[in-house]
Amino acid sequence: MTTTKPKVLISDKMDPNAAQIFRERGCEVDEITGLKPDELKQIIGGYDGLAIRSSTKVTKDILDAATNLKVVGRAGIGVDNVDIPAASAKGVVVMNTPFGNSITTAEHAIALIFALARQLPEADASTQSGKWEKNRFMGVEVTGKTLGLIGAGNIGSIVASRALGLRMKVIAFDPFLTPERAVELGIEKVDLESLLARADFITLHTPLTEQTRNILSRENLAKTKRGVRVVNCARGGLIDEVALKEALDSGHVAGAALDVFATEPAKDSPLFGTPNFICTPHLGASTTEAQVNVALQVAEQMADYLVNGGVTNALNMPSLSAEEAPKLRPYMALAEKLGSLVGQLAHGNLDKISIEVEGAAAQLNPKPITAAVLAGLMRRYSDTVNMVNAPYLAKERGLDVREVRHDREGVYHTLVRVTVGTSQGDRSVAGTLFGNISPRLVEIFGIGIEADLAGHMLYIVNEDAPGFIGRIGTLLGDAGINIGTFHLGRRDAGGEAVLLLSVDSPVPETVLQAACALPGVRTVKALAF
Repeated sequence: MTTTKPKVLISDKMDPNAAQIFRERGCEVDEITGLKPDELKQIIGGYDGLAIRSSTKVTKDILDAATNLKVVGRAGIGVDNVDIPAASAKGVVVMNTPFGNSITTAEHAIALIFALARQLPEADASTQSGKWEKNRFMGVEVTGKTLGLIGAGNIGSIVASRALGLRMKVIAFDPFLTPERAVELGIEKVDLESLLARADFITLHTPLTEQTRNILSRENLAKTKRGVRVVNCARGGLIDEVALKEALDSGHVAGAALDVFATEPAKDSPLFGTPNFICTPHLGASTTEAQVNVALQVAEQMADYLVNGGVTNALNMPSLSAEEAPKLRPYMALAEKLGSLVGQLAHGNLDKISIEVEGAAAQLNPKPITAAVLAGLMRRYSDTVNMVNAPYLAKERGLDVREVRHDREGVYHTLVRVTVGTSQGDRSVAGTLFGNISPRLVEIFGIGIEADLAGHMLYIVNEDAPGFIGRIGTLLGDAGINIGTFHLGRRDAGGEAVLLLSVDSPVPETVLQAACALPGVRTVKALAF
C-alpha cells in the first residue's frame, strides 16, 4: 500500500533549511514565491500545507479554493494576513511562531535605548554633513538609571535581563507579574502610576488591547518624570502619537524611539521631523537569526501536524487527540468562557488559579480544560494566546495553576469551577453543560445565577431593592441599547444582588458611568465573549 506524502507550498521567501526540514520529516515541498492572488488561487488546491510570512494574503477567496489544505503556518507572530475565521470554518489549522523573535525584538529595544541616550542618529547626520558639533550632543549614561517596563512577559523579561546587565534599575507594571516572578527576574513590581513617576526610560512590551490602547495617553505622559525617554517596539497604538509629539516639543519627554506606529506602513506621522525622535520601520523581528528561527520552527510544527497529528502554537485549535475531541469540545467552550469571565472581573494581582472539575467532567482529560481556562483568562492581555501556549505563558508569569478533580457528583451532573487568587481574596465562577452541549454559568462569586455567556454583556452588582430592574432597563432603553436576556441572582433578600444582561451592542462608557450613578449600584462592568 502506497501512502501519499503531504504536500506543502512555501509561498514567501524563507531560509532554505525550512524546506529541508519538511522533506526530512516526510513531506513534499514546492517553493514558489512572489505569487499573485490569482496565481496562488489556481494552484493552492493541490497542497495540504501552506507556509507563509507576511507577503502572502490567505483570504477567504484563497481558502475557498484550497480544497485539500489542512494547515497554514506563519513564520512569525502576526497573522493579520490570514482570515482565521474563514480558515476555522474550512477546518484549516492556523499556526504561528510567537516566541521565535523574542530575543531580536528585545535587543532592538535596548539598541533604541542607547540611540536615545547618546542621540546617535542626529549626531551621525550632523557629522556626515560636515559639521563637528561635539558640544551639541551631550548624552546621558544608562548606568544607574531606572528603566520602566510596561509588560514583563517573554520579551519584557529579556529586556529586563539585558538592562540589569547594564546596571540599570528595573521596575515593571504588568497585571500578571507575580511577586515571586519579579524576585526571580531581579526587578521591582509597581503600579502604573509609580512607574510613570519614577522611570528615566520607559519601554513597552504589551499587546494592543482595549485595556492597553493609548496606555501612554496625554494624561499619562504628563505624569512621567521630566526628561523621560520612551521606546516602543511592541505595537502601534500603545502611545498617543500626537500627545507624544507635544511632550517632545515642550521638552517634557527628552526623547522617543518608535519601531511601530498606529498606522503602518507609516508614510507620514506627526512625529516625523521632531527633534529627539528616532524611528525604524518595524524592524523588531528583522535579524538573520530571528528569520531563520521562525522559518525552522514553522516547518517543524507544520510537518509534525501533517505527518503525526501533533498540534503546536495553533491559534484556532486546541491540543487534542482525535479520540478525545468530540467529548472535550463542549467542556473547552465552557472552560474558555469561565476563564474569560473571571479574567474580566477579577481585579488586582492574579497569583494563583484553581480549575476544579466534578461529576462527568472529572472523567475526562483535564489538560485541555485547563488550557482552555487559561486561554480565556489571558486572552484579555495577550493577542497571541491560544490553548496551546496559554499554559506556557501562565508558567512564565509565575501563575500557580492547580487542577482539582472531584469524583463526587453534586447538584449538577457535571461542573467546572474556576477560582483565582487576587490581592482582594479568592474569586470563583462555575458553570455546567446543558444537554452535554451548551455551556451555562451557574455561579459567580458565590451567588447562584444561570446565564449564557455570549456576545456583549453587562455585569452589575447592586443592593437588592424594588425598582432597580426598571431603572436599568429605562437607562439602556434611553441609550438605544436593546436587551437580549436578563439574568438575576442574589445572596439573600435585600442583600447583594448580581445582574447579567446580554445586549445587542457594546455599552458606551457614558452609559456605564450613568449606570454606576444609579442608587444602590456597587459595580458595573462591560463584558465581551
